[in-house]
Amino acid sequence: MADKEKFIAHINEGYTFKDDYIVLGTSILEGEALPGVHIKLPLKTLNRHGLIAGATGTGKTKTLQILAEGFSSKSIPVFVMDIKGDFSGIAMPGESNDKITERMNKIGLPFEPTGFPVEFLTISDEKGVRLRATVSEFGPVLFSKMLGLNDAQTGVMAMIFKYCDDNKLPLLDLKDMIKMLQYISSEGKEELQKSYGNIATTSVGTILRKVIELEQQGADRFFGETSFEVEDLVRTDNQGRGIISIIRLTDIQSKPKLFSTFLLCLLVEIYNILPEVGDLDQPKLVMFIDEAHLIFNEATKELLDQIETIIKLIRSKGVGIFFCTQNPIDVPESVLAQLGLKIQHALRAFTAKDRKQIKLIAENYPLSDYYKTEDMLTSLGTGEAAISVLNEKGNPAPLSATLVCAPRSRMNILTPGEIDSIVSNSKLVNKYNEVIDRESAHEILTKKLEKSVKEEEEQKKEEEEKSKKPSTVDKVLKSTTARQVGRTVAREITRGILGVLGIGGSTRKKKSWF
Repeated sequence: MADKEKFIAHINEGYTFKDDYIVLGTSILEGEALPGVHIKLPLKTLNRHGLIAGATGTGKTKTLQILAEGFSSKSIPVFVMDIKGDFSGIAMPGESNDKITERMNKIGLPFEPTGFPVEFLTISDEKGVRLRATVSEFGPVLFSKMLGLNDAQTGVMAMIFKYCDDNKLPLLDLKDMIKMLQYISSEGKEELQKSYGNIATTSVGTILRKVIELEQQGADRFFGETSFEVEDLVRTDNQGRGIISIIRLTDIQSKPKLFSTFLLCLLVEIYNILPEVGDLDQPKLVMFIDEAHLIFNEATKELLDQIETIIKLIRSKGVGIFFCTQNPIDVPESVLAQLGLKIQHALRAFTAKDRKQIKLIAENYPLSDYYKTEDMLTSLGTGEAAISVLNEKGNPAPLSATLVCAPRSRMNILTPGEIDSIVSNSKLVNKYNEVIDRESAHEILTKKLEKSVKEEEEQKKEEEEKSKKPSTVDKVLKSTTARQVGRTVAREITRGILGVLGIGGSTRKKKSWF
């Protein structure tokens, strides 16, 4: 039997921080919650990223909710990718009940119902502020990685971007890219080859098919203007609370390529726009990526490499990224190694394979004298989790089974009317929801081709008219004078012939023999 007092001293020592923090819950030892033995998360290490994992129904979303509440309360803006559509309730105060009261008494904290400032965003047909980006903002390298192009195809893509830059052809949406690909495979092929080198028709065809595939997943709604500005994610309300931006993606689960495309674009844009700040006392922005397996299961290797690189680098911009998924093995090891905070809800072992996976997952946590980690991971109840954070020096704090706090906001979703009210009162709707389709590569090339076709038709018409135009001889023969002269000449010739034959038309009388 574990020494309770020694355990409490061990946890309190490991979770005592000089800088600001939020409380996640209280420690559990041998099935007993220990009020006041709080598990805290220091704000200073949030840019070291994190993981929230666990089987369905174990409380992952509620943990994500209390984290977002805590960050918002500390003036940290939050960005949440809501795949299941069950996160919207954070905008409204929660309601107390016996279970919540009992849980918070065990933790040793009061329950204070609170709603938080929310902005709804969308890249699909969901209600909210529309997020967009232009093709040009991606650039040839990132756009190629997104499509999973090989070196030869990436070279063609670079040539397309260069040609468009040199000829002032804005690449704003997928229509522009599709039109450009069609142009260089037909009328414009000779023009491009003169200036930029040979173009393989097979490469152009492959790129075109991949762009159309992306378009069919709904990316045509994402690419375009007005481009979303990163600064609009890093805002606080008039009470100093961080605004929680929720991008609603309930209709995007069947479109993983669009999801990963959007995520990569957003991460790159954040990295490019925000200045280098190093390690701050608290981050500028925290991002939650729910159902992270949708990204990692479907993304190309090139896309995964790009995401991994950005995650490594973006911490210097004061940004923390938290992945939420059912199983830690959904996250590639190279990414998992970057995640400092680990919150593991219960895992279920139904097969021998499950047990092997749980054994491997347990090895990701610090060794503990008080828990057998494998057994703990399968015995946690709903709303309980194995937690390990990084302390202010970047070292792992002690592993603890934790009774997680109850969210202070509503644990159910908002009604359509409540969502409409929040969207209609948004300051960003007028800025981003107007559809802008200014003249770009598609329109310019279309006009160019139409002009070319018109010129060809006019030239053909001129040639046809020229071929039909009568010659000088024809004109002479067809004129009235010419016809008259012709008839006269014809008569004289006829007379001459008839005269030779002795049957001419002479009027002179023949001499009589008599």
